[in-house]
Amino acid sequence: MTHLIPEEELIQRIMDGDKQLFSVLVDRYKNKVYGILRGMGASHPDAQDLAQDTFIRIYRYMPTRREGSSFSAWVYTIAVNIMRDHMRKRKPMMTADQEIESVSEDTPEKQLLHKEMKREIYRHLEQLPETYRLVLLLKYTNELTYEEIATITDMSDAQVRNALYRGKKMLRKQMERKGGLSTYEAHFK
Repeated sequence: MTHLIPEEELIQRIMDGDKQLFSVLVDRYKNKVYGILRGMGASHPDAQDLAQDTFIRIYRYMPTRREGSSFSAWVYTIAVNIMRDHMRKRKPMMTADQEIESVSEDTPEKQLLHKEMKREIYRHLEQLPETYRLVLLLKYTNELTYEEIATITDMSDAQVRNALYRGKKMLRKQMERKGGLSTYEAHFK
């Protein structure tokens, strides 16, 4: 029943010494953190390592987090910063051939189609400037608010809206040229 504990209470209990509850927080965020890292260009093994680094940093710096601020925005900020550090050290980009994992209860045919759609979108996302790629990922894969995205990216709300608009427009143009518009429309309505 620990998965039903409200987030702020969970955080407080961890900081009060119930360290085993940290695994509950990891379970809540691991897929989203991994998805952000993959979307920013990390390979599967790198994304796993960077996600682990993210959670180590979260654990270490949890007492310094500003109380009352969005915990999810704080988590994604750490993940994005770790990925940026990683990209400065080496510049690997996700290739279209790499597997994009997805958990679904659909039929195998639907799962395959969904996987192909994601591959196509990631192929085009790779070609966008980092700012556009990041705001699109944060908005559409993690469903964050403009304010949370602004906090993570150090942008104003207006800059986030502008980057989302321009990123979607650029992505749409790329996909129109390649004939993948239906994939775009399925994900970025």
